[in-house]
Amino acid sequence: MMFKTPCASIRPHSKVPPETASKRQRSPSRVVVASETNIPPPHEASISISTSNRLVMTPTLIPESLHAPNNCLDGRVILVTGATGTLGGVAARTFAANGATVILHGRKTAKLDAVYDQIEASGGHQPAMVVLDYLTAGEGDFKGLAETIYASFKRLDGIFHAAGHTSPLSPLSQQDWAAWQAYTAINLTAPIAVTRACLPMLKRAHAPAVVFLSETHATQPKAFWGAFSVTKSALQHTAAIWNDELESETALRLKVFIPGPVASQCRSITHPGELSSEVRPADSLSRAFLLLASADSRLPNATIISIA
Repeated sequence: MMFKTPCASIRPHSKVPPETASKRQRSPSRVVVASETNIPPPHEASISISTSNRLVMTPTLIPESLHAPNNCLDGRVILVTGATGTLGGVAARTFAANGATVILHGRKTAKLDAVYDQIEASGGHQPAMVVLDYLTAGEGDFKGLAETIYASFKRLDGIFHAAGHTSPLSPLSQQDWAAWQAYTAINLTAPIAVTRACLPMLKRAHAPAVVFLSETHATQPKAFWGAFSVTKSALQHTAAIWNDELESETALRLKVFIPGPVASQCRSITHPGELSSEVRPADSLSRAFLLLASADSRLPNATIISIA
């Protein structure tokens, strides 16, 4: 079954090239174009001022002894952005292995196919796929993505924001307009827009979770990290503000996760001479990812989370 909007498509896996698949005759009942009124509106928020410790902008560690139970995501629908990246792929496979239906987001169908195949081969729940380029997407595209998810599943229990933009380190004076546009669009504007568009579904979910992947230099700015550090820091502040605003009206809590040095595609760009064996392997983050996605009540009551 295929669900389409002008911005993206969510579909079961197929080896048929997209241009060929688009020429097939489909029954009108199997093609749904979502309209903006499909998602029930959220309840009106009351404004209150709180002094939550979630406003503290220093990382709180997940206890090493804390583990999520097996299949803790059973029946949940989770969107993983940047699912073709190293950490996004680990998250997607981990969630599917523990019962979740995962919506895989990425820019390239071929790479999404590979993650899809890995999940199916391991016996995970059949995922869905959505292709959307954050660099060129507009507000209508993000709204369309949320509408498509609602038309497909009638629910969304969580978002794991792993999509991100990284480039070789350079002085601020050498980071031109195009570089800033890319960093801002992908690392800041897009995750905010996706979360905002999906809020009505998230507010109705049981123990909903939104997780933003971040990096040490978002809280420890240093030379040459420039636009990356600025946009990741802004995203952390956004999550803290959102938590403060939502505290009295919903169970939704937004977490920012800082994994520390980890072997990944992004790490190889910023640290080209480093051996992957010198840092933590990406798969070692599965425990933390699972706790965050399940909105485990034993997690520290803080916005920014890390591990030892």
